[in-house]
Amino acid sequence: MTIRAAQRVTQIPKSAIHEMTRLSQQFEDVAFLSWAKPTSSAPIHIRERAAEAVVQGHTDGYSTNAGLLELRQAIVKKLRRDNGISAQASEVIVTVGAIEGLTAALLATVDPGDEVILPSPTYSTHINQVLLASATPVFAPLVEDQGFRLDLDAIAAAITPKTRAVLYCTPSNPSGTVFGEEDLRGLAALALEHDLVVITDEAYEYFVFDGARHFSIASMPEMRHHAISCFTFTKSYAMTGWRVGYLHADEEWIAQINKPHIACAICAPVASQVAALAALEGPQDCIVEFREHYRLARDRMCERLDRLGGVFEYQKPEGAYLMFPKILLEEGRDSKQFCERLLREALVSTTPGVDFGSTGEGHLRMSFCVPIETIDLAFDRMERYFL
Repeated sequence: MTIRAAQRVTQIPKSAIHEMTRLSQQFEDVAFLSWAKPTSSAPIHIRERAAEAVVQGHTDGYSTNAGLLELRQAIVKKLRRDNGISAQASEVIVTVGAIEGLTAALLATVDPGDEVILPSPTYSTHINQVLLASATPVFAPLVEDQGFRLDLDAIAAAITPKTRAVLYCTPSNPSGTVFGEEDLRGLAALALEHDLVVITDEAYEYFVFDGARHFSIASMPEMRHHAISCFTFTKSYAMTGWRVGYLHADEEWIAQINKPHIACAICAPVASQVAALAALEGPQDCIVEFREHYRLARDRMCERLDRLGGVFEYQKPEGAYLMFPKILLEEGRDSKQFCERLLREALVSTTPGVDFGSTGEGHLRMSFCVPIETIDLAFDRMERYFL
């Protein structure tokens, strides 16, 4: 029997990130720069509190669909303190990571045939989420030679009668760009003018460097009915495997977003919610320590890229823990083949830029959320390979 899968699924390409992971497993001693996954463990007080709740049987049942009230109240305090967002617990849903929140937000926002504008390069999963919602991704190029800055003119030109939403990530995956407050206020003006919804992925909010400042567009009172903001504990507290995040929006939006959230997840895992509460209530030193490590790792990667100036050209990231250099060699025009060859012949795993939108081709993504020794190993091998 031949299966006939839905077009909304068949049109989604294989994830280059996960494909490079699969290919990397075929080799030994790979210097792995492909995943945006912290190599640290979650702080011990988070793990201990969750373990205690599990042992005592407090995590065996469902929570309410929106999440534990105590956790949502703690999230409200965090949103007010760190994001300038005036929130209520009834305006928060605890989600299965930011990914599920973003998917639920899109499913509640767009109809089949609607268009969603994505600044490009953009996170590959965002593209697939738009396709899964039976909408059309429309790419608005970022200004690469200005550090992948947001281009408001390109976004304005991309708006059509079918445009329903704008979805972006700041600090950016894959470029590490921190979109500036002035540009985001300009984006808000466009959203209000054209009655668009702005959906944000703010997973890397705490990891900004060199005086850059993270700005949440939902902190603007006039965006109250036009912004859906998604956050996660994954990056801030190295809680990748816990799969817990949260979403903030106006109560009217929450009522609609809760429907696909229930259909997809019912609720976030209760053990993970307990861990998330421990993260918010406990010491925040880990965030400072992670940020400093990523800054040092970024600087080391920049130093090593400088020594490969004939191979790569890069924009120094202001945030996140990702680098998105342009490949200067002729063979770099096909980033998938370039990355696969680099893996096979130099044992260095990176991610092809073609996975990240219309302007991603000819680039590759490297993660620096790894030990500095891994960065040095990867670049030692690339220097031998290219030079």
